[in-house]
Order: sequence, then structure tokens, then C-alpha cells
Amino acid sequence: SYRPRAVRAAAAIKHALGADVTLTPGGRGEYTVWVDGRKVADKSGGEFPTEAEVVTAVTNAAGPSTRPR
Repeated sequence: SYRPRAVRAAAAIKHALGADVTLTPGGRGEYTVWVDGRKVADKSGGEFPTEAEVVTAVTNAAGPSTRPR
């Protein structure tokens, strides 16, 4: 199950950016991070993005007004 990893990434986003996060189950083997309908991170080549990589991807996608706390 990818849920524990997704929960940790969601908590990291909430902590760093104060953003609300919605976890939505995907297809089997899917781990994708979306911001406003745009894919910003995913499991590629069998490797999961780190929590720091997810926070960076979300920050970049959200624009310059979003800064880590």
C-alpha cells in the first residue's frame, strides 16, 4: 500500500506550506501528486519521490506566492 507514504508526503506539504491536501486512491501501482489538475510528481522508474522532492514540486507548481514556512 502506498497510503503510508502518501500520508507522510501530505503531512510534509501541510507542515512546509500550510496547504490542505486531499489523498485520492489511484490505480494499482500509481503514486502521483497533482496540483490544480497538473501532475507535478510521480513514481517513475520504480522510484518514489522523497517527501522533500514532493514539497519542492508542489511549491514550484503553486507559484511564487507559495513559500515554505
